[in-house]
Amino acid sequence: MSESGDASDPSAAERADIECRQIAEILADYLDGTLPKRTADLLEWHIDACSPCIAFVNTYRGTIQATRSLRDLEVPTELKNRLLSVLRATKPD
Repeated sequence: MSESGDASDPSAAERADIECRQIAEILADYLDGTLPKRTADLLEWHIDACSPCIAFVNTYRGTIQATRSLRDLEVPTELKNRLLSVLRATKPD
C-alpha cells in the first residue's frame, strides 16, 4: 500500500515495474476497458508522468477516432485478385 494509504495508489516498486514499451503492448486493452483495475491504475500513473507516453496515447486515440469516420470502400476486383496472388505466392508451405 502506498504512503497515502490509498489501496488504488500503486506503490513505488509497482510504479517502477511498468515501462513505456509495456504501455504500447496493453494500450488497446486499456482503451477497451478490459484491463484489471490495478494494471489500469499503473498505466494511468505512468502516463501521467511520461510525456512520450502521453503523446503516444493521444496519437493512438486520434487514430481510432479517425478510422471510425472512414467509410467502407469496395476493393476493385483486379486489385483484390493481384493481392491474393501475391499472398499465395509468398505463403510458406
